[in-house]
Formats: sequence, structure tokens, C-alpha cells
Amino acid sequence: MKVFLSGALADPALLEIVLDRPVETSAALLPGHAVLEPQGGADRLTLLCVAPGGEASGVLLELNEADLARLCYFTGWQAGDFVEVTSPGEPGPVFARIDAAADGSPWDAARWSARNGTLGCEIAREIMLGYDRRPAEVVRRIRPYLAARAWSRALAARETPCTLRSDRTREGAVRILSDRRAHDGFFGMRDFTLQHERFDGSMSEVIHREGFVAYDAALVLPYDPKRDLVLLIEQMRYGPLLREDRHPWVLEPVAGLVDAGESPEDCARREAVEEAGLHLSTLEPMLRVYASPGYTSEFFHCFLGLCDLGDHGGGINGLDSENEDIRSHVLPFEAAMDLVESGEVNAGPLAMMLLWLARARDRLRSAA
Repeated sequence: MKVFLSGALADPALLEIVLDRPVETSAALLPGHAVLEPQGGADRLTLLCVAPGGEASGVLLELNEADLARLCYFTGWQAGDFVEVTSPGEPGPVFARIDAAADGSPWDAARWSARNGTLGCEIAREIMLGYDRRPAEVVRRIRPYLAARAWSRALAARETPCTLRSDRTREGAVRILSDRRAHDGFFGMRDFTLQHERFDGSMSEVIHREGFVAYDAALVLPYDPKRDLVLLIEQMRYGPLLREDRHPWVLEPVAGLVDAGESPEDCARREAVEEAGLHLSTLEPMLRVYASPGYTSEFFHCFLGLCDLGDHGGGINGLDSENEDIRSHVLPFEAAMDLVESGEVNAGPLAMMLLWLARARDRLRSAA
């Protein structure tokens, strides 16, 4: 079966990951169609739509039955979605998957390659690791989260200082001997064995561990330096519930998962609107830290959000689509610190960010 693929799916590197084999493609055109870039995150597939007078560029690729199954797994398509189309110069039948809704901007291959080319391959790798193990309907449901997991690896590639700690690297000083995905859903669990270089230069014994695979998250503490007010949010949380805490409603900073291709700063601003109905004026970086490096990959990008809280009376916010029920509290900074002292603030990130603010507070208030 010869298929016409366009947009991100025309990238040979991505196709080799999806099909798990080397690929040979040939450039092709499809008259009367256009390739569009959809709205949304980097996990969204480009659209091939009917466009009278237009001409879509792409590639032709011969697929066997196994190839088609893998392509559909990655894209969320069905084999029956492909329809016969006419590609100039091709004597035999050519098939393509046409999107009915033409909603998006014109596809720019150079821009996609510069912004999302490497990420697109990482997303493909993350999704296809579950082939034959994770049902396709699950992939369709959690695809944005699988993409965010791939994006976390890209963010982890950023350099961080090594002035006191060792500058040895994962590639140079750690040997991963086995790595098995024990669970692979919204969150992941990996079962692995390794050896690592010890401080005396020798190699450790073989170590067996399990690790919790999470995401990068952006956290923001809204602060009004003129009025010395902070905004905290409150919601029911599953960790305290699992611990059988009698009071699973927790005070926290505004926070959310960083979507694939999204900057932590943009995520912080988006979450402030969604969770607190608040538009931030300025973001100041606070900390970039692992939540609990002994067992989870979860990583926090923390920001202070400077804003006007004078007319913010709190309230209920959150996305119904994510079952969020979030209450905002606006209170004086000293009152928030009293909650840290009493133990009512029992979420580590919020306590950490309030203590950071205590150090920067005089500087911020004098500049307000």
C-alpha cells in the first residue's frame, strides 16, 4: 500500500522510529489539498485538508500491513481512514488520510524542524515504546502526557552548575544494565539495575531499584509587593489521601504540568489563569529543583509571579475537564509565614517558596 504522508509525518527520522525500520521515501505533491499546523501542543499532528487550488507537499512511502498498524498506533488513526487520492506521476493507487476540519495555520516545515523536530522524534519514541503493551485507546487518551514526558527529557538536557557537587555525567559514570517499564500510564514506573562510579573511583555493586516517572511542572507563587499579599490555592490531594491523612485538602502554590514544547514560564502564566483567575505581570525565577530525587523524576520550575492582588477576593477556579476544584486565598505575607510555622502549610514546595520570598521580600517591596 503506497501512502502519501505530509507535515511532521514526512520526516524520515520520525518515520524510522514509528515503523522501527529504515525508510525510503520519495517527494510528492497532492493537488487540491493543503497541509496545516494545528492549534495546541507539540504532540498534535499536522492536518492534511482539502483546499481547492492548493497543493500539498509530502512524501510517498510503501507500507505493509505491520507498518500500517504501527503508523495507526502512533497517530491514533484507523486503517479505514485512508482514502484513494491522485498524486501526479504515480500510475498506481495512492492513499492518504484527509482531515475534514481545516482549522490551522499553513504548515512551515523549516519552523517545525527548528522548534519541534527533535522533540517530535522523542514523542514518537515515547509512544512507540508502548507498542504491543499499551492499548491504542490508552495512547489516544494520554497522548499529551506521553509527549510531556518526552519534553521533560529535553528540558533535563539543560546544563546546571557543578561547583560543589561532582561533575561526572550519566553517560560517563553510570551503567544502566537493564531498564523495564513496570507500569506505563499517566504516570510510569521503571524497574532497573545499574552500576555507578563511586567517590573512590571504583564501580558500585549492581543495584536494583524502582523509579517513579513523572513530569516537569511549573510552580508560581503570586505576590503583590505593594500590599505585601500572597495568593495560595487549596485543593484535595491524592498523596495525603493515600497516606490516610484526616485532612487531605492542602495549601499549595499555583502549579501545573509543562506541556510538550511549552516553556515553564508560559506554563506558569497559563496555570495562574486556570487555577486562580489571575493574570501575572512579571515572573521572577526562584528555584529549579527535583521534588524527591531518590525515587522520582518529577522536577519543579518555580517562579514568583508579581501582580496586583488588591481586588482579588479569592474564589473557586479550575478546569472541569481535569476535575479541578480549586479555592484561592489572598492573605498577608506574615499570615502565610504563620501557617508555615504552625504546620498548616505542609506542602514542601509552598513552604520552600515562601521562605525564598522572605529573603527577597525587602528588595521587592522597595522596588514596588
